Amino acid sequence: MPIQKDNEFLILLGKRIKMLRNEKKISQAQLSFEADIQISQISRIERGLINTTVLNLNTIAKILEISLNELLDFSK
Repeated sequence: MPIQKDNEFLILLGKRIKMLRNEKKISQAQLSFEADIQISQISRIERGLINTTVLNLNTIAKILEISLNELLDFSK
């Protein structure tokens, strides 16, 4: 039986990144530029459409001035 990917996690992660980015008043374009990640990829991450790398997540967390643990804390 094939294992299905947990798309719910990717959706929660994307919503969390978008929420934190908006709280910091950072546009997708600015995040894209500072992280050196294409804006289309930022958009896909925020919509939960792609599974990005841990390195990208770490970079995004640094730009948002939070820890990687905080980025992945969906209870907030």
